[in-house]
Amino acid sequence: MAERLLDDNVSSQVKEYFGQLDKPVQLLFFGSKSDCTTCDDTLQLVKEVSELSDKIDLKVYDIEADAEIAKQHNVNKVPGLVLVGKDGDKITDFGVRYSGIPAGHEFSSLINDLLMVSKGTSGLSDTTKAFLHSLTDPLLFLVFTTPT
Repeated sequence: MAERLLDDNVSSQVKEYFGQLDKPVQLLFFGSKSDCTTCDDTLQLVKEVSELSDKIDLKVYDIEADAEIAKQHNVNKVPGLVLVGKDGDKITDFGVRYSGIPAGHEFSSLINDLLMVSKGTSGLSDTTKAFLHSLTDPLLFLVFTTPT
């Protein structure tokens, strides 16, 4: 096993935070055996995170070997992460995607997104939800970060 990426202190804090998880979350990892410098570290990170709660179910896919599943989830970059809610056999896709390793400040975003998906809520105000509901054209939001 690779060296752990999360120390005991961080693991303990995340595990305590995960006590707020309501419904199960499926965390889908898409990697590649070729041309992916951060796939191994990303997989290690999400394995460690998923081990902190029995409500997080990690599924591991190869973007080439599992191309149909990647296409189904609109994943075209590796490493790629998809967070979906589970309620029994029902899967709810809230559109939460990560491309690249969620390290640094993105790690806390990943942890918070897992909680929001578990609760099935975005935390947005009713006004913001109403505005977003009124939009008629599809929108794609991309957030780019650079670790420094």
